[in-house]
Amino acid sequence: MGFSAKTFTKTLLCFLIPVALFAQSDTDSIATFSADKKYPQFQFKGLFQARYSTGLSEGVDLNGLHHSEGEVTRNSFEVKRMRVQVKATIGDRTEVVALVNLADFKSDPKNKVLENAYIKYSFSKAVSFTLGQFRPWFGIEETYPVDIIRSLDFTNQYYELGKLGWTSFQTGISMTGNFDLEGLPVSYALSVMNGNGRNQIMDSDNGKHYSSRVVLGLFDKYNINLGLNGGIGEVNKQQVYAYGIDITADYKLTERLILETQFIAKQAINHNAYFAIPEIERINPLSEYQLQGIYVLPNLRYEIKYKKLSAVEFSCRYEYLDIDHKLHSNPRHTILPMLGLEFLKDYGARIQLGMQIDMYNNNIPNTTLYNNNLLVLQVQSRL
Repeated sequence: MGFSAKTFTKTLLCFLIPVALFAQSDTDSIATFSADKKYPQFQFKGLFQARYSTGLSEGVDLNGLHHSEGEVTRNSFEVKRMRVQVKATIGDRTEVVALVNLADFKSDPKNKVLENAYIKYSFSKAVSFTLGQFRPWFGIEETYPVDIIRSLDFTNQYYELGKLGWTSFQTGISMTGNFDLEGLPVSYALSVMNGNGRNQIMDSDNGKHYSSRVVLGLFDKYNINLGLNGGIGEVNKQQVYAYGIDITADYKLTERLILETQFIAKQAINHNAYFAIPEIERINPLSEYQLQGIYVLPNLRYEIKYKKLSAVEFSCRYEYLDIDHKLHSNPRHTILPMLGLEFLKDYGARIQLGMQIDMYNNNIPNTTLYNNNLLVLQVQSRL
């Protein structure tokens, strides 16, 4: 399995670099120099996201932690995100982006608050380079912001792989682009990251995470896209890897009714679980500590376009996640039905009502590995 992941990633690297460079020669530049343009140009954006949560499981708090004794907090208001972003275009091909989440100040802000901080230079549509702190592409969820997802939040899989250095905000460099290959739309990303999370002083070791993603646009009629992801890396002089596949497809049932679907499956070495064990107690090799996850997300969208109400959406995400499926398997099954009302355009304002239902094969008292039902009412506004 480890060999196939490495081979997969190296094949993508060898394929994409020459193809992208070849495609660049036949692709118009994304921008041409204009003496009329004045730089820098600034664009400001923001996101306010707040929620009311109430737990429906006795003895389980809002963080999913079970308490066998005592009172627990089972309902609360929360400011989930208060993001502010500034993008400065400093030339025809160069932009600098900074994104902060001010809501992170409500708890220990160490290694938080600052999310994006990068510079991007585009040679053409086929070749762009991004350097700094950002989200490297390694799946569907890394390609769009949290405020337009078809559910209440990113998946459990996304956050766990972020802890392992493959997703979420990381520091490094990435080459991205899109082009047509004999009429087939292709987009790609090649990334080299520290792999130890955001807002770190430096890399925690000399190892790096090398990841790649390629997306093939297969059928324009149904907007079907196939994504392949692969990565290899080194953590504390030990080899790690991750790989996955994802598919998106949209079906226009009527003029106003659209079914949007997502499917993703990933597997990765869980080096955090391995290195959390004292060295003298490590009986099994690192390759035995593996994370495995799958999710499917159908979203039914009806575009009303009545006054300020743009659309009504209903989604129901199912997710399977086992963070140690070979040695200590206890998978988490999550079902998340959600009803959403979209106001204005492009999710300018949205109200969402959802229930997160978590089920484990084995309940472990006084841990977060315990069955839990959580009802969430969330309101957001894009600024």
